[in-house]
Amino acid sequence: MTRHRPEREVAIVAFAQSDHRRRTDELSEVEMVMPVLHEVLRRTGLKTSDIGFTCSGSSDYLAGRAFSFTMALDGVGAWPPISESHVETDGAWALYEAWVKLLTGEADTALVYAYGKSSPGSVRDVLTRQLDPYYLAPLWPDSVALAALQAQALVDAGHTDEPALAAIAGRSRADAAANPHAQLRGARPQGEYVIRPLRTGDCPPIGDGVAAVILAAGDRARELCARPAWIRGMDHRIEAHSLGVRDLTDSPSTRLAAERAGAFELPHGLQGMGGAPNVDTAELHAPFTSQEVVLVRALGLDDTVRINPSGGALAANPVMATGLVRLGEAAARIHRGASDRALAHATSGPCLQQNLVAVLEGDPRA
Repeated sequence: MTRHRPEREVAIVAFAQSDHRRRTDELSEVEMVMPVLHEVLRRTGLKTSDIGFTCSGSSDYLAGRAFSFTMALDGVGAWPPISESHVETDGAWALYEAWVKLLTGEADTALVYAYGKSSPGSVRDVLTRQLDPYYLAPLWPDSVALAALQAQALVDAGHTDEPALAAIAGRSRADAAANPHAQLRGARPQGEYVIRPLRTGDCPPIGDGVAAVILAAGDRARELCARPAWIRGMDHRIEAHSLGVRDLTDSPSTRLAAERAGAFELPHGLQGMGGAPNVDTAELHAPFTSQEVVLVRALGLDDTVRINPSGGALAANPVMATGLVRLGEAAARIHRGASDRALAHATSGPCLQQNLVAVLEGDPRA
């Protein structure tokens, strides 16, 4: 497959996130967002007035009120007047919208942020609102029950077993020991069964958090960052809404999004196609250990790829910001020279229903 590369280069030039915590009762969404926005701007030296476009991601269902994102805009500042948009989903999709905005030439810089505050209510119940309203939602199967169905399907198909799932949990939280922002850090017991075959260690923590990135185009990106994380491609695809018509052990939408994003192509400037993703790092949005199994199989990742060195969603899962964190963590590794080419993945909906994949690449080393 030959893929047309965008004529305009766009990069992530800065990433910041909050410390992800089990509860932030003492903070409003605005008070959560403001320090992170100030930090990401500080890293580039930009002021709010220098930003050409602002886009955010969040959920009114989590906030418990309509148009909750308008209050969070107080953290950005309304003067001078800004060009602003919002997506009612994970902030990774807000980044996609901002990326397209910069590709068109309508802006040279963009601020993207997302926040999630799951602690006030039962996020497992809230997420049932994503389900088919006629057949599934009235049964109230929560997110863990549906993930357990997916995990059991993987076990029955011979693709994994409980010790393998425990190994994923152990590796992720051990890697998170080096991540000062993670909610769960270091080794911990797998715990009791939540819903078989998933134990507490196979499930993500419930918590609150914020993430923000700054995008810039062309020479502006090089002015703002010593080693920009260039977005070589990005695509998102969706599975059927009805779980009954899907193979829960596979994720063809993730595979297709990765192909369209150029994950299987050789690095920028080289010709040819690789048989597996040509990346050294993969930040995968897999809230459950079983979902990492699905994604690794769908993408064909091998042992040469470092998976979720940040700890991933098993270490911190601020719903509606977790996917943006995956993009930010992948970009940050490129910024500091720990990675040359990375894949970042975000998901939304039950059992990996919607999937976004981005390929990020640093300039060649001298």
